[in-house]
Amino acid sequence: YGRVEPQKRIEYTLLFGENGPKHADAVADFADEGDRTRVTLSMVFATVEEYETVKGFGAVKLGQQTLGKLARFIGAE
Repeated sequence: YGRVEPQKRIEYTLLFGENGPKHADAVADFADEGDRTRVTLSMVFATVEEYETVKGFGAVKLGQQTLGKLARFIGAE
């Protein structure tokens, strides 16, 4: 994890495997919306090819699953 701003933002690096090379820079942003919180995940890849590969194996769906797990963990569902 890089920068952490409680209740606002978490910046982190994704690696290939446990100790592999850098895969992408990622950010989770949290926005207060009254009685709810909007969570936005974003990633920046080193190359277009890496982005296309990740998109091709279903990264968007996996990201949605991750958000669903977070929602269940914090009791937001």
